[in-house]
Amino acid sequence: METQLDTGISSVSRPASAAEAAAGRRGRPTARAVVTGLSGMCLVGGSVGVSRELTSAPLFTAQALRYAAAGLILFAVARAAHAPLVRPRGREWLWLAGIAALGLVLFNVAIVRGVAHAEPAVIAVAVACVPVVLALVGPLLEHRPPHRRAVFAAVVVTMGSALVVGTGRADAAGIGWAAVTLTCEASFTLLAVPVLPRHGAWGVSLHSVWLGAVMLAVLGLAHEGTGAAGRITAPQWAALAYLAVMVTAVAFILWYSTLAGIGAAAAGLLTGAAPVSAALTGMATGTRAPGPLVWCGVLVVGCGLAAGLVRGDPSIPRRAGRDARPRNRTGEPMDVA
Repeated sequence: METQLDTGISSVSRPASAAEAAAGRRGRPTARAVVTGLSGMCLVGGSVGVSRELTSAPLFTAQALRYAAAGLILFAVARAAHAPLVRPRGREWLWLAGIAALGLVLFNVAIVRGVAHAEPAVIAVAVACVPVVLALVGPLLEHRPPHRRAVFAAVVVTMGSALVVGTGRADAAGIGWAAVTLTCEASFTLLAVPVLPRHGAWGVSLHSVWLGAVMLAVLGLAHEGTGAAGRITAPQWAALAYLAVMVTAVAFILWYSTLAGIGAAAAGLLTGAAPVSAALTGMATGTRAPGPLVWCGVLVVGCGLAAGLVRGDPSIPRRAGRDARPRNRTGEPMDVA
């Protein structure tokens, strides 16, 4: 991921949509973009209780069914909405396969293997570091240097998220799996940056989902056998249906739409809503009573979002795609070293 990242962007750029360009010209995320991203993260965070239903289900087979169903839903809705869907070409296959392999397949494996060596809070804290990674690496993929205020806001959001999820114990393997989880979670966003300009939120969501379903199906057949689907219980089927529709099809579209409109650094701040949503959902369902540190963390996350979004994030591109680069006096784009 660290080699020749810039070459993937120029080959897939397209004109920005009116909404994306408008957001860029104002130099700050629009309220609509923020609400869209927050909604997607709240769906992800609020699904923790649903995901617990799958702890005893065959991992690869269950997730393959989830993503296969989500892919069919995305394809049907995209066709009905006349959303543009184009066939990947060249190195776009590598970016999309990377999203599927790291952001979907390995991420699920890392979560399962990680909690066997570490308390869930350790894995959650690792995921909470995603805003910092996106604030540092995201602008580089968009041909811009990281901005200090965006990085500062990301650190604040990460600190708040860590307070929300708490701390825990882990052995060396657990720490390693936590690092893998962080890498996979960041890759889900970063690897989409080069292909979003051409494929848009619908295309990136659909292609990454069906590729992930194929990979998981192969792993399921190899490790769990052909009869694994028959071991899935009725409550687990219900959980898979919810995850396929709301946490995959809907949340993916919401997230990638936000990423296309405001960039990786600003979008990364919104990931802080996921642990907050998980904590509030736990309180609503009576499974967890948030303590003072949790409420303090919620407040810190809010402060980080305000620091990075309310007054505008200077790292947001002025135009989407390749034209986000600075321009000289003649109006021609200049590459950022």
